[in-house]
Amino acid sequence: MRNGMYQRLTVVVVGIGQMGHSHALAYHQNTGFKIIGLVSRNAPKKLPDELNQYPILSSFEEALLLEPNIISINTHTATHASYAIAAMEAGAHVFVEKPLAATVADAQHVVETARRTNRKLVIGYILRHHPSWMEFIDQARQLGPPFVMRMNLNQRSIGNAWDIHKRILKDVKNPIIDCGVHYVDVMLQITDSNPVQVRGMGLSLSDELPSDGQVNYGHLQILFQDGSVGWYEAGWGPMMSETAYSVKDVIGPRGSVSIVMDDKERNTGNKGGSADIDSHTKTSSLCVSTVFDGCAHDRIISMEDELSHYELCAREQQFLLDAIREDRDLTQHMMDAVRSLSIVIAVDRSMRENCAITL
Repeated sequence: MRNGMYQRLTVVVVGIGQMGHSHALAYHQNTGFKIIGLVSRNAPKKLPDELNQYPILSSFEEALLLEPNIISINTHTATHASYAIAAMEAGAHVFVEKPLAATVADAQHVVETARRTNRKLVIGYILRHHPSWMEFIDQARQLGPPFVMRMNLNQRSIGNAWDIHKRILKDVKNPIIDCGVHYVDVMLQITDSNPVQVRGMGLSLSDELPSDGQVNYGHLQILFQDGSVGWYEAGWGPMMSETAYSVKDVIGPRGSVSIVMDDKERNTGNKGGSADIDSHTKTSSLCVSTVFDGCAHDRIISMEDELSHYELCAREQQFLLDAIREDRDLTQHMMDAVRSLSIVIAVDRSMRENCAITL
């Protein structure tokens, strides 16, 4: 049915930073939603013109008083669980940015609340809505098992971007926990196999970080039941190299597939480099190498005109809208979010205890 045949769902967007205002634009542009408030604890910086018409609320409690159909949570990780639970207890459906929570226990509590209250809970795994990443996963699955999965996303964050990363580290301590859930989720989709052991390492590369266990570089290794192996690294800060900051590469007995960035996407600086948010999901093209007749044969799959960051956020919110209207079962979606979080939490534990963790 077309959007016009349904009543519009009211939304309050909590947190209007980089991700929050992207999602707010998605609600604004979708006729199935009606924004009734934006929550910002501090005076918001300049917003896109489209969002200036909406009232600014100063607290999450004010959002609950409006009794919206949906509360969109785009705050720092430490508040995700408590806000999501309170929203669902108040009768709202929830969109919450990843990671779902700071601990596995809290994440499980959020999922249990969604089930008990019969509210829809969608977690912001943006790569699941990206056609190019779907193609990458599909091509990778044809090459094995077993698989070798090599991935990273290092960000040379400077100025305000580095301040944001330092604030995130107060909650999660390790960049692997914040962004690693995306790429562990991709690995799980490729292998269809259970992880059996993880190993993590990390360190602080900055005197600006307090000595309370925060690290701005982390690396994980995963062993899977089918023999597959995977690694992922993430580093934040002005010291990070722009060389090979984004590696997305899968190898199997029948060949390999790699995300290949155009030269213009490898520029240094904030635009087009590792700090550019569009570059975090951009694929440009896929190089697929298949083995036959004893030789490797390469072909390029162009990903021209792929979706922008804002368009991907719009897909996420359409998924939420459809889940509510069609009463979709989101059990697997929620459990997958808990699973990827549990793996990166185990990696962080491995790093701090200096030992492999059996899952």
